[in-house]
Amino acid sequence: MKNELDELEQKSAEPEFWNDMEKSQKILQRIKTLRDKLETFGHLESTLEDLKTLNELGIEEDDESVIDEVKEGIEELKGKIAKLRTETLLTGPYDKNNAILSMHAGAGGTEAQDWVQMLLRMYTRWGESKGYTVKILDYLDGDEAGVKSVTIHVIGENAYGYLKSEKGVHRLVRISPFDASGRRHTSFASIDVMPELDDDIEIEINPDDLRVDTYRSSGAGGQHVNKTESAIRITHIPTGIVVSCQNERSQFQNRDTAMKMLRAKLFELKEQEQKQKIEGIKGVQMEIAWGSQIRSYVFCPYTLVKDHRTNYEEGNVNAVMDGEIDEFINAYLSEVGSEK
Repeated sequence: MKNELDELEQKSAEPEFWNDMEKSQKILQRIKTLRDKLETFGHLESTLEDLKTLNELGIEEDDESVIDEVKEGIEELKGKIAKLRTETLLTGPYDKNNAILSMHAGAGGTEAQDWVQMLLRMYTRWGESKGYTVKILDYLDGDEAGVKSVTIHVIGENAYGYLKSEKGVHRLVRISPFDASGRRHTSFASIDVMPELDDDIEIEINPDDLRVDTYRSSGAGGQHVNKTESAIRITHIPTGIVVSCQNERSQFQNRDTAMKMLRAKLFELKEQEQKQKIEGIKGVQMEIAWGSQIRSYVFCPYTLVKDHRTNYEEGNVNAVMDGEIDEFINAYLSEVGSEK
């Protein structure tokens, strides 16, 4: 990182640096990212040295009063090191990108739609705790309560790297508040996660392959919702992929955002096809992640959230629903990283 920072700082000092404004902004952003990471690492090193010194002084002076302070410092340092270690696992080409996350209710009507709304709250709270910006791009209300489907834009460094672990089917078991008999219900929601692609990644889209429809926005949005037909739905005819956006200020902005979503979906499709070809050559049957149940959230008869890929589990289901999902993400990234 130090070497890369030196090279980029030399580039930024060149006379022609500002000739390409877009490129120069990316370089400056990278410089800031590297400086922040090196500063974090340096802070961890100095904290460790301070704790060692304090520990040695306590031994020399036979002063037991420093024990609690050293223990507390070590625990805090462990947490920070664990966070940094997780970040080092984000080595994918798009891990640093923003994320586009879509949630869809499975079979089960109102119960499943309420489950999507609960997940929307969970991911929104998680994003806000990270300092990310979370924007709703598309929102379809449930029939009686909840949400049929929703797409959010999570903006911040490494958003996709973390959230890619959430792709799959999420299962809820609870006593339904919509069932007068108080019976236990099982509901499913599917989560799809894509990276927001940089503009320099070329995805060829033929305008003749697109059907663009406009409609009135509905659901969670700003003051412009329901007043004009500003919402955009784009269908990519050859693949059948449909994307929609309704939460920007104008039809033009909604179309621009919808096209970004379409590019991301087409890119993902291209990547999947390539993987299937490789796995086909190897003679391996690929698992379809979209159709696999990755995590269960049990509210009754006991409380437990369990990830079926890593076997990591957490008994405090309310904390998880409040956005405390980092340990699930860390467990997934650690397992994927160790497999590599």
